[in-house]
Amino acid sequence: MNAAYAYPKSRYEPAELVDLNNRAERERLSKSALSGFFKLTAAWQLRDEDARELLGGLSSSTFYEWKKNPDRVLEVDRITRISYLLGIYKALHILYGDKLADEWVALPNTNPVFGGRTPLSQMLAGGLLAMQTVRKLLDARRGGL
Repeated sequence: MNAAYAYPKSRYEPAELVDLNNRAERERLSKSALSGFFKLTAAWQLRDEDARELLGGLSSSTFYEWKKNPDRVLEVDRITRISYLLGIYKALHILYGDKLADEWVALPNTNPVFGGRTPLSQMLAGGLLAMQTVRKLLDARRGGL
């Protein structure tokens, strides 16, 4: 490799990626993911039907069972959704005070990404890809963009 294109030496070692296709990894992450999700829904004051939709359209009975007993193994899609939402929650609390951070998802937003809608309504309408977009937007803001 040409030295002009080589990465500089660094002590930084990237974390190993989690393989969500591995059931043991999902078993390890699922309970804490669900617990975090339910704390997030309380902080954001989400209606249960909105929380169910954010999880990918969960039935009422399954949602309340999961809420009562979060000790289960989630599918890749649901862990990914929760990961995006928890990342959004974390980014908001880094960027803003706690009060605004928890209200932000329910406030109308003039950013072209939202078109005057609330981030929550955008994520409900757009699903996983909309959650990814909101997460990227907030991560970019955290990075100073």
